[in-house]
Amino acid sequence: MEAAQFLRDLVEAVPYRIHTVLTDNGIQFTPRKQDIWHIFDRVCDEHGIEHRLTKVNHPWTNGQVEQMNRTIKDATVKRYHYRSHDELGAHLQLFIDAYNHARRLKTLRGLTPYEYVAQIWTEEPKRFRPNPYHHSKGPNT
Repeated sequence: MEAAQFLRDLVEAVPYRIHTVLTDNGIQFTPRKQDIWHIFDRVCDEHGIEHRLTKVNHPWTNGQVEQMNRTIKDATVKRYHYRSHDELGAHLQLFIDAYNHARRLKTLRGLTPYEYVAQIWTEEPKRFRPNPYHHSKGPNT
């Protein structure tokens, strides 16, 4: 249920349409033998999202996610000690904001993630639900 609710919340939170989700074969994503249909698949279906599964025992298939998880850990919990979950949450938010608005990525041809989303919105606005500028902090909000 938590994964399905997370996906519902994500669909509402991001300004662009999600067309595909790649997950592992965990019980939060795949039905057990007695289930005909999993709630996560139902949420995907409701929003027109294709749900793809990684091969069993092939965690490297989800390498992009694993790399991002490592990047976040290296910048937070491996470097700092937090007195509370709230302190960790605040630092995570600062890191994500800096990553999205300041870090230039080779895979995005030297753009920040925010600049890339803005560029795609300008070129292909049909891929987005609302204007993505309204999802950033600053004068555009």
